[in-house]
Amino acid sequence: MPVYNVRVKKPHSADGWQQARAEFRAARRPLALTGAGISVESGIPDFRGDHGLWRRFEPEQYATLEVFRREPHKAWEMYRALGEVLQGKQPNPAHRALARLEREGRLQAVITQNIDGLHQLAGSRRVVEVHGEYRHLQCLRCGRMRPLREEDYAPPAVPACHDCGAPLKPNVVLFGEWVRHMDEVGPLLESCDALLVIGTSAEVYPVADLPRQVIGNGGRVFEFNVEETTLTSLADYSFRGPCGRTLPRFVA
Repeated sequence: MPVYNVRVKKPHSADGWQQARAEFRAARRPLALTGAGISVESGIPDFRGDHGLWRRFEPEQYATLEVFRREPHKAWEMYRALGEVLQGKQPNPAHRALARLEREGRLQAVITQNIDGLHQLAGSRRVVEVHGEYRHLQCLRCGRMRPLREEDYAPPAVPACHDCGAPLKPNVVLFGEWVRHMDEVGPLLESCDALLVIGTSAEVYPVADLPRQVIGNGGRVFEFNVEETTLTSLADYSFRGPCGRTLPRFVA
């Protein structure tokens, strides 16, 4: 069985895993912050990775609010490709580990940058989707929302709003739009004393500031990632390896 490392910065016993678990068990208001890395083992490539969506579609040319308003047909080329990537994907052990923590009363919420809905499929109930989600389409003109349908993927037509006829877009945050639900995130962070940061480099603001807020309030940060990030030097514990193995081992 592969051995995965835990990096412990403060005075500690020989078993860093055990110390990390003990500190997390002692937390009263723990949270999780997740990014693309938690879903890679479900078959969803990181957008910025070697096989990610941005290799095929330049974000500035396809993924901005301005492009959608000006050329919805062009924007939907990317949306269809994204839909193909997301269709049929299932949660992996990392998603299920977080759902288990919530069921056991050891996690108050998951804050995610992902739009794939895998946390909910795994059983997590309180999921704050700051970048939106891909399960619905929205009308920017009248605000109508409806579930995404399989026929919406059929080119070349652009799905239109039933009420006003305007083109619909997936209910995701495009470049040029504000992130969602920060009014809900704020109070959660104020009382958070332990934050699991899973599969994200935490470099894109305002989400990048969340671990630093917890640290500033005296809370502990537990990082799970396959490689070092800008957060690694700040984290109390840093677990190196696939999230689908390190996180379930930590939870178990």
